[in-house]
Amino acid sequence: MIWTNWARTVSVTPVRQEQPASEDELSDAVRRAVKGGHQVRVVGGGHSFSPAAATDGVQLNLDRMNALHRVERDPDTGHALVTVGAGMRLYQLNRVLAERGLAMQNLGDIDRQSIAGAISTGTHGTGARFGGLSTRVRGLTIVGPDGDVTRATPTERHDLFEASRLGLGATGVLSTVTIEAVPAFDLHAVEDIWPLEQVFEELDHLVDDNDHFEFFWFPTTRRVQILRNTRVEAGPGPSSSPGLGHRVRRAAARARSFLDDEVLANAALEGANRLATTFPATTPRLNAVAARALRPRDYRAPSHEVLCTNRRVRFREMEYAIPRALVVDVLKEIDDWLSSSRENVPFPMEIRFAPADDVWLSTAHGRETAYVAVQQYWRLPHARYFEAAEQIFTAAGGRPHWGKIHTRDAEYLADQYRHFPDFLRVRESADPEGVFTNPYTRGVFG
Repeated sequence: MIWTNWARTVSVTPVRQEQPASEDELSDAVRRAVKGGHQVRVVGGGHSFSPAAATDGVQLNLDRMNALHRVERDPDTGHALVTVGAGMRLYQLNRVLAERGLAMQNLGDIDRQSIAGAISTGTHGTGARFGGLSTRVRGLTIVGPDGDVTRATPTERHDLFEASRLGLGATGVLSTVTIEAVPAFDLHAVEDIWPLEQVFEELDHLVDDNDHFEFFWFPTTRRVQILRNTRVEAGPGPSSSPGLGHRVRRAAARARSFLDDEVLANAALEGANRLATTFPATTPRLNAVAARALRPRDYRAPSHEVLCTNRRVRFREMEYAIPRALVVDVLKEIDDWLSSSRENVPFPMEIRFAPADDVWLSTAHGRETAYVAVQQYWRLPHARYFEAAEQIFTAAGGRPHWGKIHTRDAEYLADQYRHFPDFLRVRESADPEGVFTNPYTRGVFG
C-alpha cells in the first residue's frame, strides 16, 4: 500500500504496515522487522513536510496506542505529569487535559500530529517565555531494535532521554510519553492589522509584552496580521453550570470563529490560491486584496482553541529558526527577492518566536529564536522560492525545522548544535545496526 504524507511531498511503498495496539505488540513488530532484515519507521499524522517517516521497510502506525495511562498531580503548583500512549494525537491530548482542568503550556498551530511525532520533529508554538513541546517532556518509554523497552527520564538514562525527546525516532520507537501539563487557562486573543514597518519598529515590545505573539505577512504587501494572546484565568469548566449569558456568548464566539477560520480564512485562501495558480499575473493583486480583507478580532477561549487552528488549505512549507535579533533583516531580504523575482507566491509567511532552551537538537537550543515559515500552495512550484529563502536563512546561521522541507546535511547541522556529537554517540549505542534509519535521517545525521 502506498503511503503519502499530508502535503503530498512524499510517497513510499513500505514492505509492510502495522498498527500495534499495545507495547507488547509494538515490541513484537520491531523484532519481526529486524528478523526479516527490514528497517523500521513510525508514522503519526503525516504532517511532516520532510521525508522523516518514509520507509520501504516496515512502517508502524501508533494510532491504536493512544490511551491515557496516568495523571500525577502536584497539589502545590497544580501542574501534573500526564503519561499517554505515544500515538495519541494532539487534539485528543488537548481534550483529555481539558476534561481534567489541565492544558499544554504551549502548542503549535496544527493539532493533527501524534504526540510522539510532534516532539520528535521539534514542533513548537510561539511566545518569548514558552518553549516547544519537547521542553515539557518528563519521561519516555522507548522500544529498541531488540524489542526491549527502556524507561528514560532526566535522571534515569539521561542521555537517552535527551536524544529521544527530540531525535526523529532515531534511538527507537516511542511507546509512551510523559509530559508536564499546567492548570487550564484561557487566552484573550487580539488580532489586529498593522503596517509592516510599524511591526518592525515595535517588534521587541510586541514579542516581550505578550504571552504569545506572531504575525502573518502576504508577500510584497505592507500590511500584516498580528496575533497577540494573553493568558487569563480559565472560564467555567466542563463540570460547572455557566449561566445562560455565558453560554450565549460562547456560542456567538464559536459562530464568529467558524466564520473567520473556515469561511474567510480557509475557503477564501483556497479560492485565491486556485485563481493564482491558473492566472499567475493576478497574484500581486490577490495578495493586496487579502491583506486589505483582514480584519481585527477580539475574543477569549480555552488556550488550545486559540493556539490551534484548522489549516485545511494544503501547502508546502520551509521553516528556519534564526537568531531573533536578525529576523527583520532576514524578512527584508526575502521581501527584496520576492519583489525582484516576481515569483508567484499567493501564500502568507508566518513568523513566530521562542525562548532559548536546552534540548539537544531543539532549533531554539541556546539562543532566543525567531521562526520564519515560507509557504507555498501545493499546486504551485516551490523549489525556486524555497532555495532563495534557504540561502538567506543559512547566511543568518539558521537551523531548519526537522519536519519541514530543507536541504541541509549532517556537515552543516553539526556546526549548529553543540550536542550534535553527543546525539550521534547515543544514537550509535541505541541503534548500532541502523534499524531506525531512512535516507532522511542518514542525510541529517550522517
